Amino acid sequence: YQQNPKTYTIVKQLLAEGNAGELQKYFGSRMEFGTAGLRAAMGAGISHMNDLTIIQTTQGFCRYLEKNFSDLKKRGVVIGFDARAHLCSGGSSKRFARLAANTFISQGVPVYLFSDIIPTPFVPYTVTHLKLCAGIMVTASHNPKQDNGYKVYWENGAQIISPHDKGISQAIEENQEPWPQAWDDKLIDSSPLLHDPYAMVNKEYFKDIQKQCFYRNINKETNLKFVHTSVHGVGHKFVQLAFKAFDLSPPFAVPEQKDPDPDFPTVKYPNPEEGKGVLTLSFALAEKDGARIILANDPDADRLAVAEKQESGEWKVFSGNELGALLGWWIFTCWKNNSRDTRAIKDVYMLSSTVSSKILRAIALKEGFHFEETLTGFKWMGNRAKQLMDQGKAVLFAFEEAIGYMCCPAVLDKDGVSAAVITAEMASFLATRNLSLSQQLKAVYDEYGFHITKASYFICHDPKVIQQLFDNLRNFDGKNTYPKSCGRFKVSGIRDLTTGYDSSQPDQKAILPTSKSSQMITFTFANGGVATMRTSGTEPKIKYYSELCAPPGNSDVEQLKKELDELVNALEKHFFQPEKNKLQRKTE
Repeated sequence: YQQNPKTYTIVKQLLAEGNAGELQKYFGSRMEFGTAGLRAAMGAGISHMNDLTIIQTTQGFCRYLEKNFSDLKKRGVVIGFDARAHLCSGGSSKRFARLAANTFISQGVPVYLFSDIIPTPFVPYTVTHLKLCAGIMVTASHNPKQDNGYKVYWENGAQIISPHDKGISQAIEENQEPWPQAWDDKLIDSSPLLHDPYAMVNKEYFKDIQKQCFYRNINKETNLKFVHTSVHGVGHKFVQLAFKAFDLSPPFAVPEQKDPDPDFPTVKYPNPEEGKGVLTLSFALAEKDGARIILANDPDADRLAVAEKQESGEWKVFSGNELGALLGWWIFTCWKNNSRDTRAIKDVYMLSSTVSSKILRAIALKEGFHFEETLTGFKWMGNRAKQLMDQGKAVLFAFEEAIGYMCCPAVLDKDGVSAAVITAEMASFLATRNLSLSQQLKAVYDEYGFHITKASYFICHDPKVIQQLFDNLRNFDGKNTYPKSCGRFKVSGIRDLTTGYDSSQPDQKAILPTSKSSQMITFTFANGGVATMRTSGTEPKIKYYSELCAPPGNSDVEQLKKELDELVNALEKHFFQPEKNKLQRKTE
C-alpha cells in the first residue's frame, strides 16, 4: 500500500540497511505547526514536507476552519504555490497545493487555486479581495533549495497569530488518517468547486497598486535604468507587469536568474539579504547596460533588496532599515502632497517591528502622524494594521529590517513586487531633482536625526547555554536585577518581553505581548542607544540589533558610528561573553 513510490523507496531502503539513526530523524517527531505554518526539508517521514504530511496538515486546518466559520462552504479558501521542487522525494509546491485543494474540495469547500506560480503577497491579497475564510501559500521563501513551507492567512488577510496556531496544530493531531481519495488530486480538475483566480488577481492587484503611483509623467520620461533579479524565483513576470502599470520602461532582467529554477544554480543561498554574493550577476548586467539601480526579490517575491551605484563607481547595498527610512519618507511625502485622502494627519499610522530602526518614530514625531512598534514579524504588523484600518485609520506603511515592506493597504503582509515599483518611482522622481537614493537617505537623516544600526548574531547549539546567558542578564547584580551599565555605557531602561517587565512603564508592565517560549530583552542607553538581544525561532542563533538615534542637527556621522561600534563591542564582551559561553561568531 504505497501512495508515493519515491518516499516509499527511501524508507524501504533505510529499513533494509537497518539505519535506525536516519529513520529516527524521519519519523522521530512531527513537524511543528506554528504561527508561520510549516517550514522543513522535503523528504520522507513525518518530520518532512511530503504528500502525507501536507494531507494531514490540510485535514487539520480544514476541520479547524469548519469549527470557526459557519459559512466556510459559501466563502472558501485560496491556495497559491511557488516553483520549488524536490526530485528525489517527488515533492513540489504545485503538487502540495493540489493535494491541499483536493482535501478542501472533498469536504465541499470552494477552493481558489492559482493555476500557475505567484508571489506570496497574492494570497493575502486574494483573501481580502474575495472575502475568503483563509489562505495557504506553499513556499519556503528564501530558504535553502531542499526546503518547503506552508504559510497560513486568516480571513482578515494577515498571517495567523496565536491561538490559531495551537488550534490548528491540535486539529492536525486529531486528523492524521488520510480521508478517502486524499491522494487522488485529479478529482479536483472536474469539480465545480475549483476556481482559478489567476487572471482576475493579475488584473485587480495591478489596478490596486496604481493608487500608490503619483508621478506617471516622470515615470514615462525617466532615463533612469533599472536591473531586476528574481533569483530563480517567481518575481520576474510580476515586477515587469508592475513597471508597466506605473508607466515605467521595463527593468533589465538578469537572464541567468529570471526563470524559476528550484535548484537556484547561480547562488549559494537564494536570499538577497546576504547582500553582494547574491547580486554578482546583477552588478555585471548593470555595468553592461548602464543601469544605476538594482532591485532584487527573494524567490517568493515578498522581500526586496536595493543597490545603487555611487559616484565612486562602488555599489551600495541598502540595509532593510535604510530602505525603510527612504520608503517611509517617500510614502508620507506622497500622502501629504498628493493624497485625495481627506483623513486628518492624526488618523495616519506607520508601523515597524521592535528590532527595526526607529527612524519612522522620528519622522512621525516631527510630522505629527502616529508610529507604533509591534513584535518581530509581519504577522504582528499585518494584524495590527487591520485593527487600525477597521477603526478608520490610514496605515500608510510598515516595514521590518529583514527587507520586508508593506507599501500598499491592499496586501496586509510584506510585498516585494509593490515595493520594487514604488522604489523605482521614488528613484525616478529624485533623479529629476538630481538626487540619488543615497543622497536622499542622507537628507532624511539630516532632517529627522541620524539613525545608525548594526545587527549580527552568535551561533549556539546548546539551549542550556542560551538559557543561562539570559538568566545571567536577569540576575546580573544579585537576584532579579538587570545590568545598570554595559562597560562605560549607562543603561537607562529595560524591557524584557520574555517576562513582561518594562522599567519605563508606570506599572513596570510591558505593553507588547510577551512570550515565555522565546528570549527577548531590549536595553536603552543614556547616550540614545538601543540594543535588543533575542533568540531566533527557526535557527540556533542569538541575535542582536543595535541602533544609535541622534537628534536632528548632530551630523558627525563618523563619531556616531564610532560610538555605536564601541557600544556593540561592550554588548558582546559583557552581555554575550562569547569566550565563556563558547559562542560562534557570524562569519562574514
